Amino acid sequence: MVSGYSQRDLQGHKSSSSAEGLPGIRHIIAIGSGKGGVGKSTVAVNLALALNGIGSRVGLVDADILGPSIPGMLGLATGEPPQATKDGMIIPSKCYGLQVVSMGLLTGDDAPAVLRGPMVSKYLQMFIGSVQWQPLDYLILDLPPGTGDTQLTLAQSFPLSGVVIVTTPQNVSLKIARRGLRMFEMLQVPILGIIENMSTFTCPHCGNATDVFRRGGGESMSRELGVPFLGAIPLDADIVTSSDNGHPIIIDQPNTVAAHAYLAIAKELVSEFEELKGVTLRPFMWNWKTNEGKTAWVESAIHAGGSPTTPIGFRNLDGSTLSVLWEDGKQDDFDVRNLRLACRCALCIEEMSGRPLLDPNSVLINVAPRMISSVGNYAIRINWNDGHSSGIYSFTHLRAMGDAANQHTT
Repeated sequence: MVSGYSQRDLQGHKSSSSAEGLPGIRHIIAIGSGKGGVGKSTVAVNLALALNGIGSRVGLVDADILGPSIPGMLGLATGEPPQATKDGMIIPSKCYGLQVVSMGLLTGDDAPAVLRGPMVSKYLQMFIGSVQWQPLDYLILDLPPGTGDTQLTLAQSFPLSGVVIVTTPQNVSLKIARRGLRMFEMLQVPILGIIENMSTFTCPHCGNATDVFRRGGGESMSRELGVPFLGAIPLDADIVTSSDNGHPIIIDQPNTVAAHAYLAIAKELVSEFEELKGVTLRPFMWNWKTNEGKTAWVESAIHAGGSPTTPIGFRNLDGSTLSVLWEDGKQDDFDVRNLRLACRCALCIEEMSGRPLLDPNSVLINVAPRMISSVGNYAIRINWNDGHSSGIYSFTHLRAMGDAANQHTT
């Protein structure tokens, strides 16, 4: 239950999230870490403002549905239902040039959102896909801690352009942040880089520098994992004070070391996106029989060193064969009945033991897809004409199947 906002309100909002993605939004960037208490929300707010300050159009979603903190950091009023358009789309709040959505705007400080996991996911999808966003260069998502429902919902529901991992320098934070990074790698969300937050503290009175939480751990982890190090944010009491007052440091004290650090990171991110090469298929929902909504087949995107698990095309080859073109130039052709037999969902494979549950004799000889749709950046979902629809085929799994088939025939 959410004070002032009922499940009926939730169901009444129209969602624009679909296989076509989110129109008018160029990039969706998640700010994450496996660990709580590393300052993700503070980083998300100041980074969004820094991007806005260098001329980008920016939206900010407080994706921590159960523990929202962004309204307080921006000085936004809480406990008021959002305005909506005539067709039920949420109108985001505006502050310091940002478009903002948060559960904290709906609930008062003493009114917790008491929700089970499925409802958390519904609110999250609503706060992104059912919002009347004005054109955005970047939509920043401030994630909760962990590697659970929220992260998976985002990765499956929206085409994330990448994730920024926030950590503090000490080992306990680095280990958990590393798990968070690995999770996004598994979901094929690009790792844009690592930010080391709460780095060196410089005493404002004597000028002595102290590494309260150690130093350099984030940069060391970035080198070890081969991902960019975006920068370090100092441990500065003014960052906390300005956030508590609703005036983030990049607005309240733009000439400080911390503000300059956020600005440098924002410029580095913009530079990364400008230098990105290759082709990413748009989200799709493809009717196998009629070919409506078919995907592109971008042979020009093949290049040496291309990713073996990044598809740049899907085709219905002959009614019974799904053809996949990979960025490294390899093409795999899958008999669709074999794909149906290879489904790894909980109805077909016992999750704990891996024991097959699907009887091959129960699968029709002429089984075929009805719809094939993208699942985030990392998989496709196939809705079959025998009624089965819960199978998700990751690109890693598809490539492994293709490689195994090629080895068998050679």
